[in-house]
Amino acid sequence: MLDKSAPQSSTRACGPLAGFRVVEFAGIGPGPFACMMLADMGAEVVTLDRVGARKNLTSAAGRGRKVVELDLKDKAAIAKVLELLANADALVEGFRPGVMERLGLGPDVVLAHNPRLVYGRMTGWGQEGPLAQAAGHDINYISVTGALAAIGTAETPVPPLNLVGDFGGGALYLVVGVLAALLESRQSGKGQVVDAAMCDGAASLMSMFFDLTAAGRWTEARASNFLDGGAHFYGVYQCACRSFISIGSIEPQFYALLRDLAGLSDTDFDAQMDREAWPVLKQKLVDVFKTKTRDEWCKIMEGTDICFAPVLTMKEAPEHPHMAARNTFVTRHGVTQPAPAPRFSRTPSTIRDAVAADIADITREWQGGR
Repeated sequence: MLDKSAPQSSTRACGPLAGFRVVEFAGIGPGPFACMMLADMGAEVVTLDRVGARKNLTSAAGRGRKVVELDLKDKAAIAKVLELLANADALVEGFRPGVMERLGLGPDVVLAHNPRLVYGRMTGWGQEGPLAQAAGHDINYISVTGALAAIGTAETPVPPLNLVGDFGGGALYLVVGVLAALLESRQSGKGQVVDAAMCDGAASLMSMFFDLTAAGRWTEARASNFLDGGAHFYGVYQCACRSFISIGSIEPQFYALLRDLAGLSDTDFDAQMDREAWPVLKQKLVDVFKTKTRDEWCKIMEGTDICFAPVLTMKEAPEHPHMAARNTFVTRHGVTQPAPAPRFSRTPSTIRDAVAADIADITREWQGGR
């Protein structure tokens, strides 16, 4: 793969959030991912990590930060943090509820020092509720929302990596919440707490499926619906080469094109929306797609209105012509990683390196104005 890092790399903050200051308390998963997005969009993110953490300054999720090592059990260090936060726009933390309060950095204390601060809290279960103090991971947070039960084979739910809870329902909702609170703060001059719980965000992502269930268009049986692999016209199929392709021919005109290009003249395929016919039609498509390799199907279907794409591995994805043309992936420090998203026409996001820093230097800089 060509090294496309140069156009996307910078030591200077630019992007729509340039000038905004964010203090991140180091964590794992959704918090760092959210702060990566804020940093890519130009925010100055200062990460406070434990002494001796030896943070990987070249990791994708940790890019764009100034990293400060501090002992947060030291009262002198807490005083330095409060001094830094006095000139910050937002704070992001992902500890269990009550930890920041015990450190002397809870919302009441911090907002007293900086009333306009947006205080972003990232947890799995939320700041309150019967499970608030329980440990958990993505798989648990999406389990209680109905999401995990709806994903998988007919026999068993299948974890969708940790995309739904940690990143979709967690990091992205935290980013939206922090940005919304920053906009409101510009009008009111007042900050507030953003309680971003992964179980709440994952539940929100399920909104359409609750609607479909209420309308009688979705059943709770996995692999029996039109978006969960139950329908023959929306799913993944193995090819002769043992690689896979995906089709999403939901609309009648797309389905008609699928039939045309795949040679599906069998009149049984007329019953597109007959759920009872789906298992038989799905097996017929299994047999059809195994007659050619993935590359052969790509030549026939890719770029058409079938709604078709090859199923690529992470190694293959950056080399796909569309991904390559858009520079969707970049290579930085020898590591291929996704480029910043979304894209801005006038204030483009950039990838910046993480650097070790001193809290006193940053505090002096922030006290000097913007």
